[in-house]
Amino acid sequence: MVQPGGGMPDMQAILQQAQQMQQQLVDAQEELARTEVTGSAGGGLVTAVVTGGMELKSLTIDPKVVDPEDTETLSDLIVAAVRDATKNAQKITEEKLGPVAGALGGGMPDLGNLGLPGLG
Repeated sequence: MVQPGGGMPDMQAILQQAQQMQQQLVDAQEELARTEVTGSAGGGLVTAVVTGGMELKSLTIDPKVVDPEDTETLSDLIVAAVRDATKNAQKITEEKLGPVAGALGGGMPDLGNLGLPGLG
């Protein structure tokens, strides 16, 4: 039973708070999409730049590592550099979105299930 004058949550305040949290999440996502993170492999012979949104922006390969006889090593270095950049991007994503996502009651893996616009 709900007693008169007490115990009822203010739905307007709850909705306003949810909208503010949603806007914080959208703002954080937009900032992450603009943030670029670098990863490297082979002591810097291969460098990858990835956005916080996990988009590969650039890949730099030092000519010293290009050997037509050994393309496998080059492939491995490229994969390692992209993985490093992606790992670094995931870390900043968790740091940036973690508190907002936690406030919304979800963790990072559940962000897409919140039904918020732009969260695929």
